[in-house]
Amino acid sequence: MPEPHAESASPPAGDRRVSPARIAVVQCDARVGVDQREENVERGLALAGRAADDGATLIVLPELCATGYAFATRAEAYAHAEEVPAGETVRRWEAFARDRAVHLVGGLAERDGVRLYSSAVLVGPDGYIGHYRKTHLWNTEKLWFTPGDRGLPVFETTLGRVGLLICWDIWFPETSRLLALQGADVICSVNNWVWTPPPVFDPSGRCMAVYLTMTAAHVNNVVIAAANRIGTDRDARFLGCSLIAGTNGWPIGEIAGPDEERILTADVDVVDSRSAPIWNGLNDLVRDRRTDLYQEMLGYAEGRAFPR
Repeated sequence: MPEPHAESASPPAGDRRVSPARIAVVQCDARVGVDQREENVERGLALAGRAADDGATLIVLPELCATGYAFATRAEAYAHAEEVPAGETVRRWEAFARDRAVHLVGGLAERDGVRLYSSAVLVGPDGYIGHYRKTHLWNTEKLWFTPGDRGLPVFETTLGRVGLLICWDIWFPETSRLLALQGADVICSVNNWVWTPPPVFDPSGRCMAVYLTMTAAHVNNVVIAAANRIGTDRDARFLGCSLIAGTNGWPIGEIAGPDEERILTADVDVVDSRSAPIWNGLNDLVRDRRTDLYQEMLGYAEGRAFPR
């Protein structure tokens, strides 16, 4: 398989970022099957290594990139699952993050007792930081996974505050809003976006998930790094379209195509989102919220509003 190139959006001349980071999203394939797990993990780390070679400091891999997606039975889903953070895949990701001095986000099937979760794990140069369990389950995921029970956490890192989302979550605007309200500087969205009934793409080649990601970034003034997968996995087909959306919602650089293994990178100021987005003399997103009509945290009790 030919090696993908890293598509980078460089900072402008006179860059004055106070918390610079190079974010990379990795778009790749993964195959279900216990005998495929080693190859899946190796390929993901090889691509993450190419991103690190290009200067990436925050690298995002797709949902279930260690296991593949299309489980046929609950028994098969259990066979693929690992404990977090004690499992072999997380240990491999931790070792990579320590060796390359980067932060890495990746998706896997997590086993906690008899319960299974589609989870996203965040590791850094000092090891395991935390993980998130998918809140909204898509289609047959409901047959093996339990809906997430860890809320919508935001993790403090040396880069800034990082929130995590998984795939179908982006269709629910409350998820990205609650991460932003808790002070997330960047949201890492790990995905297995699948083909749905047509039209899948608009004339520009963008899928609905791209617009939802751009919208979530725009209305919350937050960077969203969305990594999707490609290829087919049994009867599931995946549509690529990975992107990094800036705080204004527009993609930083290109949007990946539907079939290509690809690494996209963007140079950002992670804490840029902490400045209120004042678009004119009378409007900004934070001040204009009507919290006299709806509760500031939308009834969410597992976190608190964080000053930005």
